[in-house]
Amino acid sequence: MESVARGGTRWKRFAVVMVPSVAATAAIGVALSQGALAASFNVSGQQFKVSVDRLDGTGFAQYGALDTQHGGKKIPVAVSAFKSAKLKGLCQSVVIPVPVFGDVSLKLTAGNGSKQVEAKNLFIDLDQLNADATFRGIDIGVAAGDAHKGPGINKGDAADPGSFGQQSDSATLTGVKQTAWATSAGTFKLSGLSMKVSKGKNECF
Repeated sequence: MESVARGGTRWKRFAVVMVPSVAATAAIGVALSQGALAASFNVSGQQFKVSVDRLDGTGFAQYGALDTQHGGKKIPVAVSAFKSAKLKGLCQSVVIPVPVFGDVSLKLTAGNGSKQVEAKNLFIDLDQLNADATFRGIDIGVAAGDAHKGPGINKGDAADPGSFGQQSDSATLTGVKQTAWATSAGTFKLSGLSMKVSKGKNECF
């Protein structure tokens, strides 16, 4: 089964609209309770932006979870996970407000040459994204804890194993633009890495 979609999503409290991955597709409603496990690490109070020209991934899964900020505030996210992924044209940026000095931007780019960015057991905690996406062998409505095509629920994620999830054998995503709270990976190989710090706002999009 192949599914193609384009779209963007935003969270509204705990009513969550999910779209797959460092990517987008199938809008799905999810409700998360406040209990659950402690997150594997506390996220900062700032989101960051990520854009990708093209992502080719295998073993995809997505589920809802709650990230915890330093100080205890809960943030609803969609966790998009891949067993393995290759990315072309990766850009990641964050703007940090500095008292008196003003905004400072940190921008990282990689995978713009002949070599791609490679990741294994990649997890992205996001709350908004836009992309063109093609999913192969997709299952929508699987229990998050029973999804077997992806890398499973990230250890320490505050996620209900019985909640709504989705999975696919593989996915191709292009023109990806997303805002995220956290990213983790077993390995993350950044070919052609470039990192720049500049005054003012200098974001990926």
